[in-house]
Amino acid sequence: MKNVTQSGPGKVTRKGLSLFELTEMFPDEESARNWFESIIWPEGERVCPECDSGNTYECSHVRMPYRCRDCKKYFSVKTGTVMAGSPIPLRKWLFAIYLDTTSLKGVASTKLHRDLKITQKSAWHMQQRIREAFVEQGVRFGGPVEVDETYFGGKERNKHETKRKKLGRGPVGKTAVVGVKDRQTNRIAARVVGSTDAQTLQAFVEEHTTEDAQVYTDDARAYEGLPNRSSVKHSAGRYVDGHIHTNGIESFWSMLKRAHKGTFHKLSPKHLQRYVNEFVMRNNIRGLDTLDQMRIVTARLADRFLPYQELIRPNGLSSEARGG
Repeated sequence: MKNVTQSGPGKVTRKGLSLFELTEMFPDEESARNWFESIIWPEGERVCPECDSGNTYECSHVRMPYRCRDCKKYFSVKTGTVMAGSPIPLRKWLFAIYLDTTSLKGVASTKLHRDLKITQKSAWHMQQRIREAFVEQGVRFGGPVEVDETYFGGKERNKHETKRKKLGRGPVGKTAVVGVKDRQTNRIAARVVGSTDAQTLQAFVEEHTTEDAQVYTDDARAYEGLPNRSSVKHSAGRYVDGHIHTNGIESFWSMLKRAHKGTFHKLSPKHLQRYVNEFVMRNNIRGLDTLDQMRIVTARLADRFLPYQELIRPNGLSSEARGG
């Protein structure tokens, strides 16, 4: 793909990477291993993930090609990363990272298992581990920012009688997500929340904006009292009042919901934050070249751990996946 110098809808300055080019760049397992090692060990020196020693050497172990002279542990580039213990070849991990990074509406595990020739269970676990790298924390915007919340879940009337909350209409029985978009950088932060009351929503805004940031919201009462806040009255059918609107963050919700309905079909409350993290991160790095996007995701695989049993246990959401 050529570099495009124009800016505007559908035109970007980033350098993309086709699947054909990716295959040429990484034709075998060795090329993929060299890629991962160059990112996990960026200084060019192997480091033991157990004791941080650089006193290592190559050995003939089938799955652990390196050994530390100090702690005597065997290791590979997967050790100490979210890929630890995975028998899936590194080349398939690399292709999964590429697909998850470049697919704007995400990739279903049922498709990934066909594309990579692995089981659907392995594909799903692989993607959830990659989503650990999509977590962004400590994000704070200088504004102006747009703040809005949305809801995920089926309509009450479509649920089985035994699963209906019977507490009214609207968002009853759904899971709330609040988000903030910075207009200067187009970056986003979003979080699954248990409540949309003033205390919860305003605490989120304060956590992710500077004190002097201009804040734009709709006319929901939960935002009343926020400093530097201006609102547009959605309840009166008005959605834009000059520069006061929430169209940017609502566009992000639209993308996420199209993925919900068209790609994943169901996003359980238990894992919803992981999917939100994925779309937030993909939005925040979308201006970078594809290879740079892949490098960022790959580097963030280090020092993370997500075994399958932890993933499927009741309420098994790791602290890292809770998002910022």
